[in-house]
Amino acid sequence: MNSNQNPPSPNQNKSLVDEALIEGHEYDGIKELDNPLPAWWLFTFLITIIFSFLYWIHYDLTATGPSTSAELEMELSQLQALHSAATSKEPSVDLQSLVKNSKALEVGQGVFAARCAVCHGAKAEGQIGPNLTDRFWIHGKGTPEDILQVVSKGVLEKGMPSWESMLSATEIQSVSVYVFTLKNSNPPNAKAPDGTEIKE
Repeated sequence: MNSNQNPPSPNQNKSLVDEALIEGHEYDGIKELDNPLPAWWLFTFLITIIFSFLYWIHYDLTATGPSTSAELEMELSQLQALHSAATSKEPSVDLQSLVKNSKALEVGQGVFAARCAVCHGAKAEGQIGPNLTDRFWIHGKGTPEDILQVVSKGVLEKGMPSWESMLSATEIQSVSVYVFTLKNSNPPNAKAPDGTEIKE
C-alpha cells in the first residue's frame, strides 16, 4: 500500500454522494441514493417471476397440472394398490383347521383380552359390544369367516374399529377362531341377545 496516497477529502466524498443522488427523491430532508440491488438478488427475483408465470400457465390457464384433490386421489389409489398387493400375498388359511389349533387359540385369547374384552367383556358376555357367546349375530352367521370379516373391517357405525391395520393377519385369524369357540359357553351376566338367531 502506498503510504503517500492521500485519503479522499470530505469535499470529494460529498461530490460522490451528489453524483449518486436521484433527482427529485428527497423527503423530509432525507435524500435517496441510487444504490442498485445486488445482481444475485435481481437474478433470484427474476427466476421467481418466471417460475410463477409458468406455474400459473400449467395449473390455472391450461389446467394440465393435477389439482391437489387429484394428487390426493392418486396417492390414495397407490396406497390401496400397495395394500391389496400386500394382502394378496398372504397365504390363505383354513380357519376351520385353526379352531382345533391350541397355539392359535392361545394367541387369539391373548388378542381378545388385550383388544376386545374392553367392549365385549372378559368372557365375551357383552358390555358396550354385543354378546359373542350366544346364537344371535348382527353381522353374518357367526362362522369363523364371518367373524374374521367383522374383525378385519370393523363396524364403524357401531364404534368398532377396523383391526386389519393394527393387527397382523395371524392375530386376526387367531382371535376370530377363538371367538368362534366361545359359542354356547354361557358366561355369567351375559348381555341380552341382539341380532338374528342362527339355528344350527
